[in-house]
Amino acid sequence: MSGRPASLADLSIEELANIEITSVSKKPERLLDAPASVFVITGEDIRRSGARSLPEALRLAPNLHVGQRSSFGYAISARGLNGSSNSAPNKLLVMIDGRSVYAPLFSGVFWDMQDLMLEDVERIEVISGPGGTLWGVNAVNGVINITTRPAGATQGGLAVLRGTTDGADAAFRQGGQSGEASWRVYGKVLQRSHSETEAGARVNDAWRQAQLGFRTDWKRGADSVSVNGNAYRGRLEQPEPGEISVSGTALRLGEIDTEGANLSARWEHALAAGGQLSVEAYLDYTRRQVPPTFTESLQIADLQVQHTLPAWGRHSLVWGASLRHSWDKVANSEVIAFLPAHTQQTWASLFAQDEIALRPDLSLTLGGRIERNDYTGNEFLPTARLSWRLAPRHALWSALSRTVRAPTRLDVDAFIPGRPPYLLRGGPRVRAEVARVVEVGYRGQPMDGLSTTVTLFHNQYDHLRTQEVDPTRTFITFDSLMEGKASGIEMWGSYQMTDAWRLSAGFTALRERLHTKPGSTDRVSPGTAGKDPEHTLQLRSQYSFDDRRELDLALRKVAALENPAVPAYWALDARFGWRLAPNLALSVVGQNLNGSHAEYGAAGTRAEVDRRLGVKLEWSL
Repeated sequence: MSGRPASLADLSIEELANIEITSVSKKPERLLDAPASVFVITGEDIRRSGARSLPEALRLAPNLHVGQRSSFGYAISARGLNGSSNSAPNKLLVMIDGRSVYAPLFSGVFWDMQDLMLEDVERIEVISGPGGTLWGVNAVNGVINITTRPAGATQGGLAVLRGTTDGADAAFRQGGQSGEASWRVYGKVLQRSHSETEAGARVNDAWRQAQLGFRTDWKRGADSVSVNGNAYRGRLEQPEPGEISVSGTALRLGEIDTEGANLSARWEHALAAGGQLSVEAYLDYTRRQVPPTFTESLQIADLQVQHTLPAWGRHSLVWGASLRHSWDKVANSEVIAFLPAHTQQTWASLFAQDEIALRPDLSLTLGGRIERNDYTGNEFLPTARLSWRLAPRHALWSALSRTVRAPTRLDVDAFIPGRPPYLLRGGPRVRAEVARVVEVGYRGQPMDGLSTTVTLFHNQYDHLRTQEVDPTRTFITFDSLMEGKASGIEMWGSYQMTDAWRLSAGFTALRERLHTKPGSTDRVSPGTAGKDPEHTLQLRSQYSFDDRRELDLALRKVAALENPAVPAYWALDARFGWRLAPNLALSVVGQNLNGSHAEYGAAGTRAEVDRRLGVKLEWSL
C-alpha cells in the first residue's frame, strides 16, 4: 500500500529465503541456511493479520499451538506438552529484544504482562525444537525471539485507534533523530470486556492495561548501542470458578493487579576480519497480586557477553557467557505458600559453538553449554547439526540435541494449603526434565515463487514431573517419575500466484506417549498428552487489488483435545485494508467468522472464543 515504509512484504519468495535471522546460530545467517525448524513472522504479516496482541500474532506460526482460555490467558507451545505445568506450558523460551520473559516461578509466560506496540515489531523468529545450547535451560520444545524495529526505522509520528466488539485499544508513537542517535517513545492503552462460556455464563476475565516505553539507537564507526525500556500496569478479573475452597473455607477470587518495568541495553563492536563482540544487560521488575492466593514481586538482573570470532580456516566459532540473578518475594496466603517466602537464585552459563565447513556444500555445527542453577547444579546441553546444500535453492539438515527444563519454585517450594497440615508439599526429589531430540529437515524452493519447509522430529523425554503420594500417605509431593516420547512432522510453504497474490499453508502432526515409571502412584500426569492436538492446519491468502486496497483471508483447523475434552474447530478470519490517504489507513477485521468455539480448558469454566468484528485507523503524522 502506498505511503507505508518499505518492508519485508515487498520481498519476493526468493528474497524472503535470504532474510537474515539470528536465533538459530546467535549470529546473522540466511533463513535458507539455518539448520533448524524456524518460521519467521514479519511485521507486515502481523499488520495484515489484524492481530491485536502477541498471542494473536503467534497464531501465524504453523509450528505453534496457541490455545486461548480467557480474554487474556493463553497456553502456547511447540511440539506438545502444552499442559506440562498446571495447564501452563513450561518448555518454551520467549524473548523480547534479547530479554527473557519466562517467569522463574513456574518457567512459563504470563502473556497478559507481555504487550507491545505491534506496529514496532520487525519480526518474530519461531524455532520449534531444542535451543538449549545457545539459549540455556527451558528452551526445550521451542524458542520465540521477538525483535522490534530500530528507532531509525520508526521516525515521525503514528497514532492507532481500534474498536472491536469485545473492547478497544489506542496507541501512539513519536520518533526522531538527534545527531547520530535515533529515538522513539510510545504509549498504549487497552480494554477487553468479559467473555462467556458455551452455556452463556459470564467469565470474569475483563482486562485493562496501560503501557509506556522508549527505544534509542546510536551508531558510530564499529560501535553501536541500543537502549530500550518499558513500564506497564494492568488490572484483570479472575476467570471462573469464582469461588474456591481450602480446608473447607470458601474463598472468593479478587481482581489481579499487575505492574512491571524493564530496562535493557546492548553494545556491539565490529572486530577486524568479520568478528564481533557484544554485551547485553537488562533489569526487569514485575509484581503480580492474585487475591486471595499470593502476591509475587520479582526482580531480575541479567548480563550476557558474546564473542564471534573471525573465520579461521574451516571454522566459524562463537562463544559467550551469561549471569542472571533474581530476588523473589512472595506474600503467602492460606491458599498457597512458597517457602521460603523470600529467596534469591543465580543462573550462570558458558557456551561455545563451532560451524565447520567440511566442504563447500556441507557444514557441521558442534556446540555445548554448561549452565548452573540452584536446584540441580550443573546441566550440560550439547547439540550437533549437519547442513547439506543440495543445490543453490535446496538444503537438507539434521540435528541431535539434549536439553533440559530446570525445576522452579512451583516444583520445589510450593505448599498447599498455605498452613499445616499440608495437602501438597514441594518436591525435594524433583529433577531437571530432560529431552533428547532427533530432527531431520528440508528447506528449499522447488520452483520459482514456491518455498517449502518440512521437518521430522522425535523427542525422548525423561524425569518429567509427577505428583506422588508421600510414603507417609498424608500428603502429595512432586517428583520426576514420568517419561515418554513425542514424534511428528511440521511442514509449511508459500506460493506467489501473481505479483498481487500470495498463498501460504502449514500443517503439523503430533503423536505423544507418556507413562509413569515403576513406583509412581501418579495416574493423572500421563494425561497431559491429551492437552495437545494431534494435528493442525492453516491456510492464508494475501491479495492486493492495487497499492491502496488489500484483502487477507486465514483459515485454521485444530484437532480435538482429549484432557480436558475440547472439540476440534475451524476458524475463519478476514481483513480488508484501504489506504484512504498517503498517511491514513483503515482496516476492517473479522475473526472467527464461522462462529464461536472453545480452544483450551475445562468445560463449564473456559471462555468461548467468539466471533469478533473490529475497525482500525492508523494515522501517520
